[in-house]
Amino acid sequence: MEKSSTLDYINQMFPTEASLVGVEPLMQKVHNEIRVVDTEILAAVRQQSNSGTKAKEDLAAATRAVQELMYKVREIKTKAEQSETMVQEICRDIKKLDFAKKHITTTITALHRLNMLVSAIEQLQVMASKRQYKEASAQLEAVSQLCSHFDGYRDNPKITELRDKFKNIKQILKSHVYSDFSSLGTGKETEESSLLQHLTDACLVVDALEPSVREELVKNFCDRELISYQQIFEGAELAKLDKTERRYAWVKRRLRTNEEIWKIFPTSWHVDYLLCIQFCKLTRSQLEDILENLKEKPDVGTLLMALQRTIEFEEELAEKFGGSGSTRNVTNDFEETDKDKAESNSNNNNNNQIVQDIRKKYEKKLAAHQDDDKDLAVPGAGFNFRGIISSCFEPHLMVYVDFEEKTLMDNLEKLVQEETWDMDDGGQTNILSSSMQVFLIIRRSLKRCSALTKNQTLLNLFKVFQRVLKAYATKLFMKLPKGGTGIVAAATGMDGHIKTSDKDERMICYIVNTAEYCHKTAGELAENVSKIIDPQLADGVDMSEVEDEYSAVITKALVTLVNGLETKFDIEMVAMTTRVPWATLESVGDQSEYVNNIKMILSGSIPVLGTLLSPVYFQFFLDKLASSLGPRFYLNIFKCKQISETGAQQMLLDTQAVKTILLDIPSLGKQQQASGAAASYSKFVSREMSKAEALLKVILSPVDSVADTYSALLPEGTHSEFQRILDLKGLKKADQQTILEDFSKRGSGIPIATSAVQVVPTTGAGAAGPPPPVAVAVVSQQGGGSSYGAAMMSSASREDVLTRAAALGRGAATTGFKRFLALTEAAKDRTDGPFRKLFNA
Repeated sequence: MEKSSTLDYINQMFPTEASLVGVEPLMQKVHNEIRVVDTEILAAVRQQSNSGTKAKEDLAAATRAVQELMYKVREIKTKAEQSETMVQEICRDIKKLDFAKKHITTTITALHRLNMLVSAIEQLQVMASKRQYKEASAQLEAVSQLCSHFDGYRDNPKITELRDKFKNIKQILKSHVYSDFSSLGTGKETEESSLLQHLTDACLVVDALEPSVREELVKNFCDRELISYQQIFEGAELAKLDKTERRYAWVKRRLRTNEEIWKIFPTSWHVDYLLCIQFCKLTRSQLEDILENLKEKPDVGTLLMALQRTIEFEEELAEKFGGSGSTRNVTNDFEETDKDKAESNSNNNNNNQIVQDIRKKYEKKLAAHQDDDKDLAVPGAGFNFRGIISSCFEPHLMVYVDFEEKTLMDNLEKLVQEETWDMDDGGQTNILSSSMQVFLIIRRSLKRCSALTKNQTLLNLFKVFQRVLKAYATKLFMKLPKGGTGIVAAATGMDGHIKTSDKDERMICYIVNTAEYCHKTAGELAENVSKIIDPQLADGVDMSEVEDEYSAVITKALVTLVNGLETKFDIEMVAMTTRVPWATLESVGDQSEYVNNIKMILSGSIPVLGTLLSPVYFQFFLDKLASSLGPRFYLNIFKCKQISETGAQQMLLDTQAVKTILLDIPSLGKQQQASGAAASYSKFVSREMSKAEALLKVILSPVDSVADTYSALLPEGTHSEFQRILDLKGLKKADQQTILEDFSKRGSGIPIATSAVQVVPTTGAGAAGPPPPVAVAVVSQQGGGSSYGAAMMSSASREDVLTRAAALGRGAATTGFKRFLALTEAAKDRTDGPFRKLFNA
């Protein structure tokens, strides 16, 4: 214990003087405990000393035990060696006797087998000479097994002699069998009833001989059977393409007639199977010669009939001999795809299987041409008959493709001529019937071709489909209304103007929908053809060019629709500049008559267009219309001779009304626009019409601030436009000259154009609208006034110009504008209308 702890302990034990009486007893107790501990320590030391001595004694005893064990092991090993030597001496004589017995047994067995071999060979020789094939077949197997026991005695002269004799006997049997089979097919089998049984037994002998004997026998038999076929169909009379069907009739008749006779052959030989393989190869060779030696193009009907009969024959052979699954389901799958797209998805696995079958077919056919004997050596190996003959027609099917192209083009012309270019009110698709008929005849053509071939010819036919669809796109394009052309049209200003009736507008919508249908269906056609055609040719199946053609038709049709609607505005645009006395107008009233007529024109056309066009193309049409009408309205203002302040106010009201009409077009079309599309269109219309509003605000501005207002509101305007604005305000040339000089000295940065302002309205749908007004700094005059400064005007002065331009009507003292102000005051409680929005920023 630490000192502090010791002191604490003592103070705890003796807290007072009275407690010191117990010190002596406590000391006595501590001494007793010390003595007990000393005694225990002494006992432990003694015990440890005794344990070390005992451990040494135990180790010595263990060492002695190990030495004794090693001695005993050596003694046992010596005794074992002595015992082994004794056993070897005892068994030496017994071992010699055992080897002698084994050699004697082997010799006796060999002599016995040799005797049996000699006897069997003599019996086999007698059977061979007497043509006892049934007995000889069993004897052959026995002799072969006996000979196998003497493979280790090849150097023995007697064994060599017996082997040579056996080989000669097999050669004799082979020659006898060949000789007997040569009579098969000559008619003797019907006269001699025992001949078939005799040949059946001969087949047993052939099975017992080497496999090469059977292969040679079957090959010779097939060659002999096909000699008459070769002689018949190589003659001038039957060596023609139109006689192809008779070839297959010949072999089927031959198989049917000789079915009972050929039962002499074991089923494992596959004689009819190998005969058909030889027949197909021979027929292919002869048909190739016929096709190559034709002096002129073959008749399409004859060629297709021969190909169809060939495919049917190959199909029969494939089913008879267990070929792969039929490849004709692909066309049916394609038809089902067009009828129901959901079923098309379920047939994808079948199409993949067909692709694998086609690949396997050509791999096997290539292997067959490289090694003809291999097919005969492995009967029943799964030879694929499909395409073995019909593939030779492939290089000569271009006449068929040309015929299909002519047929398709003729049908296309007929369909276009019979097309009404209109739709019944009860129609649901809004698609021209000729387009569906075109794809129907294309599907039929595809069905015919895919049933015949799925190789290069199908790819060539697909290119025909491309040309047909492009031709139909051209027909649609040519049917669109055209503008005036020639010298007369150019002289009258009507060059490019397109006049469209309500019927024309519906027809254009039908053309747009039809082109969209053709665009979509052409892609599906290419996708299905790529699944049918040979995978190596699938990369050549592409409809992108055709799809581009129909996209161009859609664009041209929508542009034509806009142009036709613009042409309807011509009278109203003329009325705007000639029938309204802008220079002498006394008061501002409701919107002008030409605005009402514009609204009437749109109200008559837009609902029909919105019903017939899809939302995407209707939105495209709206954008084109807004981008065309806005700039045209702006340029039409310059056509007016003079515009008074009241006239400008009225025209500003009309401009706002036209803007409202354009913004209401989507609702007239009865189509629900997406929120983003609606906002984008509204912004687009506002941007296109804002330039006309800015122009009228410049005309309304006081003369002393017209230059500043023009620079602020129309920063991209030209010098000639500014001069034309002064003309519209009715300023005299002398007053204009001062303002123009002052405007030029200000150096506003506006380019000076030497030509007069162009006021001819745009009629093309592609005319770009004016860019939106942007904040462009007005360059103020620097120094003496002759040079143009580049400093930007202060924001305060610019804000002042914009404020004055926006508040032109509020501070003017003219009677006309007071009338305008009264109208706005009367309409201030209204929630909408042109007056509420007239001067909104």
